Amino acid sequence: MAKPRPTISRGKSGFTLIEVMIALVILTIAALSLMRMSAKMIRSVTDDRVRTLASASVDARIAEVRSWPTYSTLESKYAGTEANTPTAGLSRVTTIVRTGGIGQTNDYKRITVRVSGTGLATNVERTITMAAQ
Repeated sequence: MAKPRPTISRGKSGFTLIEVMIALVILTIAALSLMRMSAKMIRSVTDDRVRTLASASVDARIAEVRSWPTYSTLESKYAGTEANTPTAGLSRVTTIVRTGGIGQTNDYKRITVRVSGTGLATNVERTITMAAQ
């Protein structure tokens, strides 16, 4: 019997250099996109954390002011600026504006607490009004 002749394959049996380069470019673009999205997500989480700390600081000061027993000493106790509160780079400012005066029927104070600084896109601010009793 005669030996069969080996067949010679004339079709492609692998990837060309161009195909490999195109695949690498596509993978690089995908990896860079994922890295960019991850960086945005991390930044967003960090911003939310700072904003949450600022809101908690404002709410805590408002609660302190509301529970202060002596209306006439609110300014001396709370008005002013505190640096690096609640965290480094932020400051908490408490302003108290009195309307009317002692014994008048419209004696009230408007208390505004604001936290601002680096890391906050916008200031966190709350205002309450307290009346003399």
